[in-house]
Amino acid sequence: MKMIVELEGVSRRRDDKLLLDGVDWQVQKGEHWVLYGLNGAGKTSLLDLINAYFFPTEGKATVLGLEFGKTYLAEKLRSQIGFVSASVQQKLPAHDNAYEVVLSGAFASLGLYQETSEKIDQKGIDILRELGCLGYANRNYHTLSQGEQQRVLIGRALMADPELLILDEPTAGLDFIAREELLESIAAIAKKPNGPTIIYVTHHIEEIMPEFNKILLLKAGKVFASGNTAELLTSGRLSDFFDVPVNLVWSNERPLLSKVQT
Repeated sequence: MKMIVELEGVSRRRDDKLLLDGVDWQVQKGEHWVLYGLNGAGKTSLLDLINAYFFPTEGKATVLGLEFGKTYLAEKLRSQIGFVSASVQQKLPAHDNAYEVVLSGAFASLGLYQETSEKIDQKGIDILRELGCLGYANRNYHTLSQGEQQRVLIGRALMADPELLILDEPTAGLDFIAREELLESIAAIAKKPNGPTIIYVTHHIEEIMPEFNKILLLKAGKVFASGNTAELLTSGRLSDFFDVPVNLVWSNERPLLSKVQT
């Protein structure tokens, strides 16, 4: 099985602060992982590393077969990674419509400046249809609801047929209905036999869907635990993780978390 992400003893320092501390993590092709941690756990630093925005201070990092430090890999690597985050959304041109935003993913550009082909145009239409976005394809991206914008960003990420799709807190700011509808779309992508490996980043346990059967618990820049989601998400382990007593139950194959009242 092809290794998508392989981190061995990876640490990252910035000034005197240790952002990542001895991280070991292996993601194989076809697996779908949740990267879970509270604010400040190091999730953003780990994503920046995977995207080659910086190299590790210590340890060995290999992503999509490219070992950091042995080749110039940033541009090549990012062309194979679909990245959906608030930082991408903020950089999109004010005048592009939803269809143009999706098409721009074929060129890994923030804005559509290149001539497209009939094949690219049709692919964009197909992706919009699959994600339920076709009805607002011609609307300005920035006039869409948050849920609609996230669907379009995911469509943009899928245009280049990435081997790895990273979804960085895609449901942030969504109401319950919009969140669940977006999660259903993400689950559909995860079920595709030839779809990308997915890393889903969140700090909300209830967003974890059955398709994401692997989880990395990150705490203070360290791996607290990693492995099978159903095995790791227990009341006892999460009480240790949060340093407060919590109760976790499963409903419809989804975990629900609450703090134990003392």
